[in-house]
Amino acid sequence: MAEKAKVSIGTVDRVLHNRGEVAESTKKKILKIIEELDYQPNFLASTLASKKSAVFATLFPEPPSAEGYWNKPFIGVKKRISELKPYGIQIKHFTFNQPDSKSFETEAKRILKLQPDGVVLAPFFKKESIRFIEQLKENNIPFVFIDSEIKNAGHLSYIGQNSYQSGFVSAKLLDLSLRTGNILVIHFAKEMDNQNHLVQRERGFYDWFQVSNKENHEIFTTEIADTDTDQWMQKVKKEITEKNIRGIFVTNSKVFYVGRMVEKYKLSDLKIIGHDLLKENTDFLKKGIVQFLICQRPEEQGYNAINKLFRNVVQKRKVSEENYTSIDIVIRENIEYYKEFK
Repeated sequence: MAEKAKVSIGTVDRVLHNRGEVAESTKKKILKIIEELDYQPNFLASTLASKKSAVFATLFPEPPSAEGYWNKPFIGVKKRISELKPYGIQIKHFTFNQPDSKSFETEAKRILKLQPDGVVLAPFFKKESIRFIEQLKENNIPFVFIDSEIKNAGHLSYIGQNSYQSGFVSAKLLDLSLRTGNILVIHFAKEMDNQNHLVQRERGFYDWFQVSNKENHEIFTTEIADTDTDQWMQKVKKEITEKNIRGIFVTNSKVFYVGRMVEKYKLSDLKIIGHDLLKENTDFLKKGIVQFLICQRPEEQGYNAINKLFRNVVQKRKVSEENYTSIDIVIRENIEYYKEFK
């Protein structure tokens, strides 16, 4: 249900300014009638009258391919922008190199130079993101986080999964799937300590075993910064053998790398869980090599993030600070029912 717009006594005064003095009681009666009729301001007419359209900027990681994860949030962004065409909303899209925190800073400076009316960003690198958002706040530019969140950062809203809870759920799934053996948590990332959402997923994963008093699995963590060669595969295969690994949790959308390793070395008896409905990931899900994918609806994140900016910047409405998307558990038996993949 739409929020009722508050109509002030001053507004009533302006409406009746040609009618001479109006008793205070009459003003209040008119105001009550307007509120009962659920009066809504015509934001479209106001925007057209002002001859000024809002400019929003997005700052996302650059996807490595057309099938890459970060194409998906921008699909949602473009859909909402197209719906807001009558308002003349403009979008400027900026991308940074995922392994390179300096490219994030470069693109952030370009956005600040643009001075947009609002920003949607993925705070991929925590330290660089904090510096950027401090500058946004200095310039009174509202911003929305998607995919991951930095707590108490002054953001207008966050759209995405609860990363900690996602790791928590993943841990329970693997524990239920494993009778014996140990678990390996894999981060395919550079500057791991600077990637907030992966840190939160790992923390949630470990905490589930702690709070549930599960001691039947030992958990190990490894970080893989370079996948250009197969050397990392040799390292992980050795860990699997020496540490009796039977479960693998990949903290981001690159679980397909583990699938390739399993095929190359013909490994078996592994339970594997990862994130996101990329084609490379769903291929291994269908083959039965990956058992679970955690889906976080990236198109919905992009769509809702733009909508939050629109409601706040153009419609001057208050928006909710946290908007967690669902933590969907996708398996081989239900993959065909997810429209993101179809």
